[in-house]
Amino acid sequence: MEATAELERHGRESAAGHAKVTPGEIALAVVIGRTSEFFDFFVYGIASVLVFPALLFPDVDRLTATLYSFAIFSLAFVARPFGSLIFMTIGRVYGRGVKLTIALFLLGGSTASIAFLPGHVTIGVAAVWLLAAARIGQGLALAGAWDGLASLLSLNSPAGKRGWYAMMPQLGAPFGFLLAAGLFAYFTATLSEEDFLSWGWRYPFFVAFAVNVVALFARLRLVLSEAYSQLLSTRELEPVPVLELLWKEGRNVLIGAFAPLASFALFHLVTIFPLSWVTLFTDLPARHFLLIEMLGAVVGVIGIVASGVIADRIGRRTLLGVCAGLIAVFSVLTPFLLGGGLAGETAFILIGFGLLGLTFGQSSGALTSNFSSRYRYTGAALTADLAWLIGAGFAPLVALTVASKLDLAFVGVYLLSGALCSMASLAINRQLVMND
Repeated sequence: MEATAELERHGRESAAGHAKVTPGEIALAVVIGRTSEFFDFFVYGIASVLVFPALLFPDVDRLTATLYSFAIFSLAFVARPFGSLIFMTIGRVYGRGVKLTIALFLLGGSTASIAFLPGHVTIGVAAVWLLAAARIGQGLALAGAWDGLASLLSLNSPAGKRGWYAMMPQLGAPFGFLLAAGLFAYFTATLSEEDFLSWGWRYPFFVAFAVNVVALFARLRLVLSEAYSQLLSTRELEPVPVLELLWKEGRNVLIGAFAPLASFALFHLVTIFPLSWVTLFTDLPARHFLLIEMLGAVVGVIGIVASGVIADRIGRRTLLGVCAGLIAVFSVLTPFLLGGGLAGETAFILIGFGLLGLTFGQSSGALTSNFSSRYRYTGAALTADLAWLIGAGFAPLVALTVASKLDLAFVGVYLLSGALCSMASLAINRQLVMND
């Protein structure tokens, strides 16, 4: 807490000669913060396919072990809404600096602690419980890391550039994936399988803690400045009790949570799930497929940037609706691409990441403008928590289950359901806005 107080003092001193926070400064802090958060989650997601099944569930077949691993993967998304409740209370009582410091150290600490996780052969089923606890810690912390910067960036963007600035925070996802996938690709390519499962996989989790420390100081420098506080106050971006939010504007929370389901369902279906499918049911080495996914992430970056340009011309909600329709079409092609050998799998990754970039680039807070200013901060946080839980939290588990037990076609059905939910939510929202 002393470090936070010292940072706050320096932030206020620097603000004396720098009374204005520019959108560029906000964007930089957001991208750094989001990259660190997504890096943590992708390090875990990739390890849930390549490491944890063998480390924690050696007594069952690899498919069952991976399904167990994906069940633990989902715990972070279940924990996120509770994290918002806890950390918004901490923020109201002790301030934003304390809240953010605790959250990011919990996020980095939970991730780094996994690096020391013993295997099932050492401590038995206790290893599973330790991993579950760390995963819950990640989920709670990610909710606590919500700082309002994305909403502030959108609200302070220049006229006609809201879509452009809205896409900037989303760049953290492909950047985080590139870093995480690159590390795992390197270690799987340079180490024997025995060395990788013994110690090589642990290194990315150590890196995650260092990345979080850098992100913490980059964000605290802005969040603790007087200028930032004034902007939050001006925009009324302050937390309110969740029950009050649900009572006053619960309709907007529900509609907003379902609007990005197409994007969030696709999110893990082009990152975590296909890695599990390829390693379990094809002969393609994991390191080769990780390189294909990294190429896909580059396509995703291009898609996110393009979304900013397109959204400023046709509108963010229109873009989301068009993308939901394209994802619905893509869902029909999914079983043919994933079952089409290396060429089909590569096409699935590249097309999927391209669509993900276009829709994910504008999915964050697309409907948070529905909230009145008093409830926008808390509304945006809770809406995001629920959207990730419903759309992405169980996606790898559901997709691998239906693909392995039934058929790849059911993965397409799952993705189609997300696209239909998004289109319905956007249509309902439009109707309500017209009637209000």
